Formats: sequence, C-alpha cells, structure tokens
Amino acid sequence: MSDRDKPIYPTFLQMLLFSSATLLLAACGNGGDAPTAESGPASPSPNEHPAPVAMVTGSTQGLGEEVAVRLGAMGYHVIVHGRNAERGEAVVAAIEAEGGNAEFRPADFLELDQVHSLADGILNDFDRLDLLINNAGIGSADGDMERTVDGIEPVLQVNYLAHFLLTEKLLPLLKAATPSRIINVSSAAQAPIDFDDVMLEHWEPTEGEIGRPYAQSKLAQILHAFDLAERLEGSGVTINALHPATFMDTYMVRRAGIEPQATVGEGADAVMQLVTDEVGSGHYFRDMEQTRAHDQAYDPEARRKLRELSLEWVGPDR
Repeated sequence: MSDRDKPIYPTFLQMLLFSSATLLLAACGNGGDAPTAESGPASPSPNEHPAPVAMVTGSTQGLGEEVAVRLGAMGYHVIVHGRNAERGEAVVAAIEAEGGNAEFRPADFLELDQVHSLADGILNDFDRLDLLINNAGIGSADGDMERTVDGIEPVLQVNYLAHFLLTEKLLPLLKAATPSRIINVSSAAQAPIDFDDVMLEHWEPTEGEIGRPYAQSKLAQILHAFDLAERLEGSGVTINALHPATFMDTYMVRRAGIEPQATVGEGADAVMQLVTDEVGSGHYFRDMEQTRAHDQAYDPEARRKLRELSLEWVGPDR
C-alpha cells in the first residue's frame, strides 16, 4: 500500500507515537539538555498541534456540522467554517462538550477576498492540515444576484471556485501532514460545463434545466478532484469527490421546496467512509460506492480548460 492510499484515521498508536515524540523533543530542548531553571520549559510553537487537524467548510449546520462533530469525537482538532458566527460557535461548543477540540473561522465564499483571508489565517496559525472537506454550497443565489463582487456566477463561485482557491492555498499544509486527504462534496446532479458560456450569460432556463448552475458547479468539483489527483500523484495527498446522499434533510433542500429523502446522518456516513477507508485518489463515489461521474470529468482537455480559467478568475495572489 502506497503512502497516498493510507488512511489518516488517528489511531491510538499514531496518537501515542506523536505525543511521545513531542514530549521527547521538549525534553531535549536547550541544545539537547533538559530545560534549566533559567531557561524555563520549552514552549511549543503556537501553530503546532499535537492532534491531527481537519477543516470542514460549511460546517455550521446540516451535513457539514454532523461531519465536524464526528471528526471532533475521533480526535481531530476541527476548524469549523461558515458565515454565521453564532452557529459556528455553537458547533464548536458541541464538539468541546464531548471532549473534542475545535475553533470557528468565518468567511463568505461569495467574496474571494474573504477566502484569501481565511486561507492566510490558517497558513499563519497551523503547521499542518490532515483533512480538508470542501462541503460548503448553495443551491441558488439569494435575490437577483447574477454575479458576485468578483464577477463570477454565484453558485459556481461558492460551490466550486472558492474551494479551488482555498485548496490551492492550503496545499503546503496538506503536504506537510501526509498522508492527508481532500474530499469534495459534490452531487449526482451534474451538467457539463459550456466553456463558451461558463457564466451562463446566454442560458435561458427551461423547466427541466432550472438547476443547471448548481449541476454545473458540482461537476466542476469533480473535474477539480480528478485534475488535482493527477497533479498530486505520489505526494501523499489524495483527493476524491462524492455524492453523499439524495435530498438530505438540509436547509438547502427544504429551501428548494423538496421533500427530504435521506438523513444528514446517512450523508455523513458516506463522507466518513472517504475519511477512514483506503479508497485511493481521483475517484467519484455515490451512495458509498465508487462509480462513474459525467463523461466530461474524464476529458483531460476539459479539466485543463477549467483549471486555467480558475487560475485566471482567482487572480495572481492565489
């Protein structure tokens, strides 16, 4: 089994070895001698975390919240993300009440500057990231928003582009924590990207195509997973995409007026399978089974076009 296929589940042995190594390094500070009364005990760097670190975007409610709570119970230091600070702190409190560790980081993915700030803060405060779950998403934009402040179709920006930017910026931390994993929470609702009209300026929705912005953004997440898996081959960082469950009982589904068909717990089970099992890299899963995504996801030219457009959209400061 290669390093990039190893699970990052924090086993008791891994945690014991990591803790023992940390204690040994602390005891050997001050040039290899034990700390003296004058020097005091060795102080760890503020960005060093003895526990594995996981970040779940969009984890102040729904699927993301359930996954964040489960990760906290497994021993991860969880970075909870969302727009609503009150809900975020409530999730942190729930994790800590069960003996876990967590913190809240706010960012609105409708503004790429906030994504930059979110990533920069994590890069400054952490020296590793063992798990990144790109879960945040919207089904449609509020009101009559046609473009974000960055000039991007809003559903595409929140569901795909913000995660593309966040992932690119956090790759150094993921590489520092290998074997590490990235999971893109996508959907079985997938529509091919029209590279002549990515922003859907000339698209007129029909009754059967009303969800095209969402379906396009979700396929973009899969193209991103497949493309990045190729780029990261042999690095120890794996990435996969999945459809966790159909019409889970979430705010997004209820807001769309759809009767839920699955529980958030069922969706979380599917996500956690990609956290704990040996599943390789560059795959798409549906209902906890590896399966085939839309044909466009397997087109190298389409993946290249999307990557180059994305780099152009996020700008040179990525």
